[in-house]
Amino acid sequence: MAERPLVSQVKIGQYVLKETLGCGTFGKVKVGVHQLTGHKVAIKVINRDKIRNMNVVGKIRREIQNLKLFRHPHIIKLYQVISTPTDIFMIMEYVQGGELFGYIVKNKRLQEAEARKFFQQCSIDYCHRHMVVHRDLKPENILLDKYKNVKICDFGLSNMMMDGEFLRTSCGSPNYAAPEVIAGRMYAGPEVDVWSCGVVLYTLLCGMLPFDDADVNSLFRKIKTGIFLVPDYVAPTPANLIKKMLQLDPIKRATIKDIKEHDWFKVDLPEYLFPSASDVDASVVDTDAIREVCQKCQVLEQDVHHALLSGDPQDQLVIAYNLIVDNKRISDESDPKIRIKDFYFAGDVMKSSEQSKPHPERMPDNTQKNPPLKKAKWHLGIRSQSKPHDIMQEVYRALKSLNYEWKIVNNFSLRVRRPGSTPGDFIKIGLQLYQVDGKNFLLDFKNLNTTDHPDAAKVKRMTAQKQTEDSYGASVHRPYRILEFFETCCSIISVLAQ
Repeated sequence: MAERPLVSQVKIGQYVLKETLGCGTFGKVKVGVHQLTGHKVAIKVINRDKIRNMNVVGKIRREIQNLKLFRHPHIIKLYQVISTPTDIFMIMEYVQGGELFGYIVKNKRLQEAEARKFFQQCSIDYCHRHMVVHRDLKPENILLDKYKNVKICDFGLSNMMMDGEFLRTSCGSPNYAAPEVIAGRMYAGPEVDVWSCGVVLYTLLCGMLPFDDADVNSLFRKIKTGIFLVPDYVAPTPANLIKKMLQLDPIKRATIKDIKEHDWFKVDLPEYLFPSASDVDASVVDTDAIREVCQKCQVLEQDVHHALLSGDPQDQLVIAYNLIVDNKRISDESDPKIRIKDFYFAGDVMKSSEQSKPHPERMPDNTQKNPPLKKAKWHLGIRSQSKPHDIMQEVYRALKSLNYEWKIVNNFSLRVRRPGSTPGDFIKIGLQLYQVDGKNFLLDFKNLNTTDHPDAAKVKRMTAQKQTEDSYGASVHRPYRILEFFETCCSIISVLAQ
């Protein structure tokens, strides 16, 4: 009788690759087993040639960079990244409960208590405190573990936020995208995640989308109107929260702070989700987990402590420790202290100064002693503490006194033009009012004559390239006149400053 051939195990680093969980655009996701601890992980195998050909190298890089920042029980964990000449292996937390989308499809609309639990665990506040905006929140990117706890994943469209800077990339899934995103307008970041969370909450409670259409253009028109129906079976209190989150105007839209203070959200709110500074001690380590690492890796306790204090998340002892702590937390949901500690890397990666970072929706207090040096941020515009509608009234009066023409995009956004140096020619600028903190607003000026502005295509169509005939009848393209743009802005600013 012939002997059966041995099946060789495929290994990458300390992990043995097992069955395939799924296939994506860039490669496969496989189950892996960590040899030292025996715990399962999910291994995302990304083919380098594919991401280069599809021009998504930046997307993968952002996802890795942002996941490395996080240590939260409701955000998927990235333990390690292993690179080879042909592939990138992302060693991630193994979550076996499937997508929240499939759970909604199976159960239709959810009971209020269960919907609230899922919504409370959508840890966007944590992302924003780490200056990361997700930009693609939807039930397909929310996983459930075997205890039906939320795990936020897919940070490929996420981006870092910088104080005083705005984003403008139109991205995300159309049904969950904020109106300012699909319109190509600039946004700070947190407000678009709030809108997406509002759509997710609506879907949890109603079993359907607030804005839906098979035709994308029709869908965008519906989103831009901001009109949606909340069914009668949704209680008034959560309906009120949904309406606050799905405000068309980003300035009027609820902030994360507003959501946290809402009566419906605070019901049965677990303390570990928003721990106070006294509850969080980043230097606390799990002694039982350290002993288990020593036993399984055959090292001394001082070796594990040294690895944890080194701050190197790629250290094999750190990875083993984190795997043990995470699986211990999952198997012992009754211990809130373990879950609180899990917000941070053990050791030195979260200093007390970082725990008090200002929320990106609120500008930092510049009166503090010895503020850290930061790169200067420049904006062409005006700051004001007046009410937003009063600011816009002053803008209209200034434009009228200057005999400029304008078109209203929304209550706080205008397109303005003034006659150029030749008949029929115009200088075009955009005015947008932003809220930068609780009482300050920024009137931002943008040059609509530049090719990199979101409205440039519209301006180009409107002006038809504004070709003029020279004295010989030749067609001449008028250049983009930066100086005239600044002159236009200065004239408006001068009138407003009077």
